[in-house]
Amino acid sequence: MNASTGERVKIREVGPRDGFQNEPEVIPTEHKVRLVECLARTGLERLEVTSFVRPDVIPQLADAEEVLQRIDVPPGVSLSVLIPNERGLERALAVCERAGRSLFHEVNVFLSASEEHNRRNVGRSIAESLAGLERTVARARAAGFRCEGVISVAFGCPYEGRVPPERVFEIARALRDFGCEEIGFGDTTGMANPRQVGEFFERASQQVPGVELTAHFHNTRGQALANVVAALDAGVRSFESSFGELGGCPVPRGATGNVASEDLVSMLHEMGYETGIDLARLLACAQAVQELLGRPLGSHLLTAGPIDWTGRAD
Repeated sequence: MNASTGERVKIREVGPRDGFQNEPEVIPTEHKVRLVECLARTGLERLEVTSFVRPDVIPQLADAEEVLQRIDVPPGVSLSVLIPNERGLERALAVCERAGRSLFHEVNVFLSASEEHNRRNVGRSIAESLAGLERTVARARAAGFRCEGVISVAFGCPYEGRVPPERVFEIARALRDFGCEEIGFGDTTGMANPRQVGEFFERASQQVPGVELTAHFHNTRGQALANVVAALDAGVRSFESSFGELGGCPVPRGATGNVASEDLVSMLHEMGYETGIDLARLLACAQAVQELLGRPLGSHLLTAGPIDWTGRAD
């Protein structure tokens, strides 16, 4: 496909939440703060910082309040937090009240497109999750926050197999009607393929009008960038990714992380799209987190580096 020169694509970096929460050893708060501040100075305009989940469930994010209070980001960077339920929102609102200011700008809520995955992930049926999220989104909107509704396993479930798109669209319309201005469709276990993605988003724009549609791909089976291209062809201009290819769902065997932000940005730039992101700075952030974790990460640019068109390979 040929991109219109300068056409804008939006990217939300989710590594500090979706990436860090999957790390087995707790990352010190000061390192999280440093990396968030590094990412916020790459030109990224959307950044998911942390989540207000129960600390005993995900100890890695137990320092959510401290991270939000300590980070210093430039104006124009929209910070979001993942909120599991009303209790999580109450914690988030309380930390803002103690700080005397809003520490973030957006609230992301989530549920799964399959009953089994939703029960295993949050211990509720889809109907129960939707009932709770309706109240949560209403309170978040009343407090002045923009809301994104994230639908996990939207393209396939490791427990139930294929997920009917009609079910996904029905959930998406409910989230929209609750007040979500953006709906994110997650390929949580890397089961999507480009043809499926293209057909899905061609229908999504008709089935769920009036909201921003965002694609969230995992690279478990090496198809994340191909799926991005398919989504672009179908008109999607909003994506979520994670620096270094951090993150991923622990359920599937051999699961890797989210599509790497630097790989995504490099491809988009080569295709003629604009992101507003400085690729060299973003790659430096990925290098920094790789050094911090002390192991090779899955990002291709961390291995091969960006494309050099000068012809000076030596």
